[in-house]
Amino acid sequence: MLTAEQMMAAHKANIETLYGLTQKAFEGVEKLMELNMQATKAALSDSANNAQALLSVKDAQELLAMQASLMQPLAEKAAAYSRQMYEIASGTGSEFVKAAEAQGAEAQQKFMAVVDNVAKNAPAGSETAVAVMKNAVSAATSAMENVQKAVKQASDMAETNFNAMASNMASASKTTTRKR
Repeated sequence: MLTAEQMMAAHKANIETLYGLTQKAFEGVEKLMELNMQATKAALSDSANNAQALLSVKDAQELLAMQASLMQPLAEKAAAYSRQMYEIASGTGSEFVKAAEAQGAEAQQKFMAVVDNVAKNAPAGSETAVAVMKNAVSAATSAMENVQKAVKQASDMAETNFNAMASNMASASKTTTRKR
């Protein structure tokens, strides 16, 4: 049985965890807003510069050459923006995963303590039931660890694929620019 003090301590810990996660979520939103502001400022500046450059074009060939030269930096900036956005989202998400893992481990330890306490105070002959309960907890823990590993592998694979896509996008832009 949990005492009132243990329940209050658990409640306080849950509130602190929630507060910490809320802070991390706001930090992630702030970073995204800052990234968007920087991207918007850069886009406005680039647009103004490009408009000035277009006004100085004298013939169609020069216009085509200028268009081609503008495509590569645009693709590189889009890839960099996407990469930064992914890093912010991934970093914020990893904080939530860490908190969930810590909470799960702590809850498991507390539950095992309760099971051990029950086992110590259980009447004679209930050893089999206690063993079944412990095995169930161990199986659930193992399953949860396997799910966490699979999620981690999927996240790593997604990140690798994202980085490869961004790299291919930048390379394709360079190739397209050279062909023109």
